[in-house]
Amino acid sequence: MFGIDRARKTAAAAIATAAAATTALLGAPSAVAAPQPIVGGSTTTTTAYPFMMQITDASQNQFCGGTLVAANKVVTAAHCMVGETTSSVRVVGGRTYLNGTNGTVSRVSKIWINPDYTDATNGDDVAVLTLSTSMPYTKASYVSSSQTSVYAAGTTARILGWGTTSENGGSSNQLRTATVPIVSDSSCKSSYGSGFVASDMVCAGYSSGGVDTCQGDSGGPLLIGGVLAGITSWGEGCAEAGHPGVYTRLTTFSNLVTAQVNS
Repeated sequence: MFGIDRARKTAAAAIATAAAATTALLGAPSAVAAPQPIVGGSTTTTTAYPFMMQITDASQNQFCGGTLVAANKVVTAAHCMVGETTSSVRVVGGRTYLNGTNGTVSRVSKIWINPDYTDATNGDDVAVLTLSTSMPYTKASYVSSSQTSVYAAGTTARILGWGTTSENGGSSNQLRTATVPIVSDSSCKSSYGSGFVASDMVCAGYSSGGVDTCQGDSGGPLLIGGVLAGITSWGEGCAEAGHPGVYTRLTTFSNLVTAQVNS
């Protein structure tokens, strides 16, 4: 099965990965597709979505997204944090534009990666960052372990990110958003076969493609009814017909996240 996790690579790493394969979004060791965006979305702001965080390197180059769920806790994808250290990562809140200088920049004091995580295409793709500086922004609520009905097929979900915006295109300097329908587990299984782990993943997108998350969007939120219900994880390319985006099914990991939020 092919898959690409959706974190933004450095130019050198992206070239090396593209040469090696064809599809996912940050370091999945399978196929790698050409970078795409939030594809098919529209611009928005961190005023509208104050819990939307940029995850950057120490020089504030954004490579993933995250969701503020407490003043000093950010939920993101495990694959975004593999190989990172507390000194190599920053979290930026309140900054709509990648080239902005406003907002709040925080160092990270702790990185928790789901201990069962091995690769985005195997599931368990969740991490929690503890911030050194509290963020003065409205946090997002997230699903509890019992709210499994939120993933009913056809339910409208919202995606957010600074990822690339067209096939072989560049990233968006401004935060973007789009809506996509939740896809049934059976349809997602038809698209991805054994690569779809229903307990850990949920799919969202249109059968015709055209709207999706992509490189640079990893770790960002899948919102259902304004509540964090998924984490941008991986997919076959981006916005391809018949291959919806794959998101971490947060109900499965809600108790683990809560333990970290309360720690």
